[in-house]
Parts: sequence; C-alpha cells; structure tokens
Amino acid sequence: MAASPAVPAASGFPHHPPTHFHHIHGTNVCVDPSRTQATRVESFANGLCFSQEPLEPGQIFLVEIEEKELGWCGHLRVGLTAHDPSSLEVVPEYSLPDLVNMGDSWVFAITRNHNRVTPVGTEDQARAGLRGFLSNPYLCIERVRIPRDKLVGRSRPGRYSHILDDLYKTNVLPATARKSRIGVLYTVQPDGTADMHIVINGEDMGPSARGLPASRPLYAVIDIFASTKSVRVIQVEYGCSNVRKQMKVSDTVGHHPYHVHYKEQKTTVYIRRWWQSRKFPSLQTLCRLAIQKHIVHRLAIDGLDLPPLLKNFCKYE
Repeated sequence: MAASPAVPAASGFPHHPPTHFHHIHGTNVCVDPSRTQATRVESFANGLCFSQEPLEPGQIFLVEIEEKELGWCGHLRVGLTAHDPSSLEVVPEYSLPDLVNMGDSWVFAITRNHNRVTPVGTEDQARAGLRGFLSNPYLCIERVRIPRDKLVGRSRPGRYSHILDDLYKTNVLPATARKSRIGVLYTVQPDGTADMHIVINGEDMGPSARGLPASRPLYAVIDIFASTKSVRVIQVEYGCSNVRKQMKVSDTVGHHPYHVHYKEQKTTVYIRRWWQSRKFPSLQTLCRLAIQKHIVHRLAIDGLDLPPLLKNFCKYE
C-alpha cells in the first residue's frame, strides 16, 4: 500500500499522517485495535513489527517502551526495510539476522549504553552539547527539524515530583529503560540514496546506515525482542500551515512531489517556497497550553474529567 505523501507546511515542517503498526507482524505479537500498541505475548522472539505505511523522508516512526520483561538478554531492535510486509510469505523470527539476511533491510540493536560515537578531540564540544541538549526545542538532522518535546522519554512523575520539576525535565532515561522513546527516520542525499538515523530520547545517533534506496518504499522495523515486551507509537507534531490562499495540491510534477495552484494569482508556485512562511502552533498544542495555564501543576490534570490519553498528552507523557 502506498503511503499518503507528506505535504510541507508553511513553517517548513511537513504534515505527516499518523503512524500505526502494520497488520502483518510476528506470531507472538498482539496489536491493539488502534494499532498503536504492540505487545509480545510469549517467548522472546517472533516479535517483529512494521509501520503500516512506508515512511516519507524526514518522517520519524517513534515508539515508547511500555513494558519490560526480566529474564531475557537483549533489547529492542529498530531499523528500515524495503520489503512490503504484505509481500512476506512468512514474517521472520528475528530482525537480526533473519530479516537483514533477506537483503534490503537495515536493523540495529539498541543497547543500554547506546550513544553516538564522539570523534577524537571533540570531547569538550560533546559535553557542551549535552549541557544544552534540552535547551533547543527542535532536533535538527540535516534539513529535517522535529519538535523535541515528544522525542524525549522521561520517567512518569510521582506524587512529589513537582519539588524536583527541573530534574524531571532533564531526566533523560537510558535507551533501554521503560518509558524510553526510540525512533527511526531517513534523509535523502544529493546522490538519490538515503541515510538512516536512529533517534534515542531526542538525540540523533548519526547515520546508522548509508546508501539506502530512497526511490523504494521504506517501512519502519520494530523488533520487540527479549527484555522489551511492549511498545506504543508516539505521534509527533511537525507544525501546521498558515497559508490563507485557496489552493489545490496535485500529483507529482517533474522532480517535485507537489506543486500548488494559487487560484488568486493563477500561477504555479512550488511548495518549497513555503519554507519562508511563519510557523503557528497546532490547535492541539494551543489547547494543551490553555489547560496548563489554569492548573497549579501538571499532576492536577489527573483530576480533570478527560480521557486518559488526553490527560497524558497534557502532561507531556
């Protein structure tokens, strides 16, 4: 199934559709009706999952570790594959090595100390970057900018967490811990290939694989392996458009995925010019800000008459 192409917003942030798990998955996986939570119900293998749609360039497939299981050695595995899950006769038992050995798949195991490699002589720069890690509201990967607040996994606040609120905001979890957030995306290079990036709690690990075929559909791979028992999809806000003109987005034209017909100007303007426009927060974000403005502390949201998912969203969980 072809993905719904992303429409760049006026802010320069593309508007990507919500992400879900594919209905094709490993034999030990149970996916909830919303296809946003996947749980390995037995054993330690056959936990392979895929994204419902192939990812667009710069679109992140982000999951949060919901549940761990003691007694197993190994953790979550993530990556990309050019195989359409619907075309698989049998879902491989493991992403590593089974799926990778099929070719056109790139998967990496997440470890507790999974970190970007620091080049020799740049230790001071790395420490300075870590100090300002959460001060930048966006994660920048080449030309891709993603709001960071949804990317960072933090432990759930407790009864007295408001006393240590600053600590809570900067408490970035280990990569394999419960509530840790891990994502995968790819960026297109000038030569037409793609680089795969793995993002762990808001930090880009750098290109994990190069030379991927950007011309082919690339699906996210999530292997719920060993000590990782359950994960859920986290939807990411990329921004929204503030274009006021009446427009029509048409099919692919030339080398540009979209072009826009402005009825008022009766001209064709490539959507790349939208990057110069101003960004406005989404309605969902504005509603969250309004709720937070009228409460003493985010834990007071628990007393509001709201569905649990909305409460968690308002508390940035």
